[in-house]
Amino acid sequence: MGKAKAPTYKPGQKAPVSGQYAVVDSKGGKTGTEVTVTKGETLPPTPKSGQGFVLVDKTKHKSDE
Repeated sequence: MGKAKAPTYKPGQKAPVSGQYAVVDSKGGKTGTEVTVTKGETLPPTPKSGQGFVLVDKTKHKSDE
């Protein structure tokens, strides 16, 4: 069994959680670019058409403990 594939978010969608999002290509491969987005903020435009975002590191809050 493989690891579940992380959901891909589109530019313009609201971030479901705060954290680091990696820019991925249309096949889900990382491009080497990451952005930090706060929950509820709109994800920024991607450098190229067809790209999206995957959450790579959720922000840890003191209240999460």
